[in-house]
Amino acid sequence: MTKLLQINLFGACIVRSSTDAGYEITGSKHRALFALLATAPFGRRTRSYLQNLLWGTSCHDGGRQSLRTALSVIKSTMGADFESLLKVNNTEICLDLAQVDFLGQPSSAEFLEGIDIRDDEFNDWLLGVRQAPEQFFALLTSALPSNSPVVVPTIAVLPFRLILGEETHAVLGDWLAEEVCRSLSRSHLLSVISHLSAREVTSARVELTKVRRALGVDYCVTGSLRIVGARAILDADCLDATSGRILWTRQFSGAIGDFMDADSVPVSEIVRAIGQTIASDALSHAQGRSLSALADHQLLIAGIGMMHQLKLSSFARSRDLIEEVIRRAPRVPEAHAWLAEWYVMSIFNGWSSNQLKDTGIALDCTARALDLDPENTFALTIDGVVNNNLLLRMDAASERFDAALDRNPNESMAWLLSGVLSAYRDQGQDAVMRTEKAFRLSPMDPFGYFFDSLASTAYLAVADWARALTLAERSMAKNDRHLSTLRVRICALHHLGRADDAAGAARDLLRRQPDFTVSTYRRNHPAANYMIGQNMTAALAAAGIP
Repeated sequence: MTKLLQINLFGACIVRSSTDAGYEITGSKHRALFALLATAPFGRRTRSYLQNLLWGTSCHDGGRQSLRTALSVIKSTMGADFESLLKVNNTEICLDLAQVDFLGQPSSAEFLEGIDIRDDEFNDWLLGVRQAPEQFFALLTSALPSNSPVVVPTIAVLPFRLILGEETHAVLGDWLAEEVCRSLSRSHLLSVISHLSAREVTSARVELTKVRRALGVDYCVTGSLRIVGARAILDADCLDATSGRILWTRQFSGAIGDFMDADSVPVSEIVRAIGQTIASDALSHAQGRSLSALADHQLLIAGIGMMHQLKLSSFARSRDLIEEVIRRAPRVPEAHAWLAEWYVMSIFNGWSSNQLKDTGIALDCTARALDLDPENTFALTIDGVVNNNLLLRMDAASERFDAALDRNPNESMAWLLSGVLSAYRDQGQDAVMRTEKAFRLSPMDPFGYFFDSLASTAYLAVADWARALTLAERSMAKNDRHLSTLRVRICALHHLGRADDAAGAARDLLRRQPDFTVSTYRRNHPAANYMIGQNMTAALAAAGIP
């Protein structure tokens, strides 16, 4: 198919027709607008973002009018191609990248060479790109550099040694270690050494310095296996590979068949224990230490952990840690995506002093993540969260979640958050299926309250009030500061006829968020106009929320 537009971003900026239409966009800011759209994931930028970068010196109304005028001039120049190439609404502008033929190569010349725009915001963005032009290599050349640094903990699971049992049982310890590796490898929070590599350094006597030197790991799991009759007993240790500290020693036991089952409970317990331990270790190490004293993998895990504690002091500190990861490793897409999630949680917990600005920052963070790797499933998932929770654009959110799952059907966060989207749309059975699948696929659960909380919303959508309440209270037992969980609990209690308990839960919510009202929920929540939202507003009002 013949593409409609040619754009060159390296060297002199060119924006012109690819067909007999014969037009060329000549104005500096008009070409810059196309450059900004072309370097955005899915070709999408918010109008406020474009106004700030290109007409930031104007007042807000002046910038808005300047953008409208620019679009009018571009439409006049492009004629019928405008409608085919650009989708414009009140909040954003989207360029159809499938219709664009990119000229030149990122390494051939300077990015937007010679463009003359005197707005500071734009020139700050331009300088940032010129200092690290590789952030757009993947978008324009489909060739993401493969040498991105690892900013998450690296772990090796050594085969578990058989010390009691028949010779034929020896394979069980090796198989269990491989299954634990396979489960851990589904997590964005760990880098897992392959089982084959771990097996190569295994000997009858584990030498931790040899393991660290050979594999470069931060953590190591080792242990022994005993077979007694039809039962298997696994004694496992999780070690800090640098210091040699034993972080935990646990015993897991059960029927041999339980260990070998496709949904092995012992394997799940081992994986969960590893995840919780690494998260706790990073959090404790980060307490009271300066950023420079923390290793890269400790920064990110501790930052995510503090973010999910939902205490304002820890939450504020978590942004510093995640931003430090980005300063050290600006080409890691997951770090930018986690920063976007920080802004989503800030807005949803009522801590944002400027929701419009913070929404724009969250969008910019996911844009940067997807600039680095358009195929990154975690970045696609968090972009879906931003679209669903902040922009109330359910269709766009659904596209992002579907894209993530198309690329990785084992992306547990995409299953979980797409389940919440289905719940918001009153697609209850689909919501339950997706959140339950997320539970099964979740390789490590250091922030398990989050999965329980969002799954409780899915059960609201099928009016299973008892199950919703069970999950909400299980979530609150781990973390009672998540406001969404408090709302689910109020709703479930109300519809179970427990009015006094619902009123008590409502008072608890208002202590934590004094300015929350039913009108706030109706105005800001994506589900407000659906049945699940109507059930929620009825429960909130009946429980005493003003």
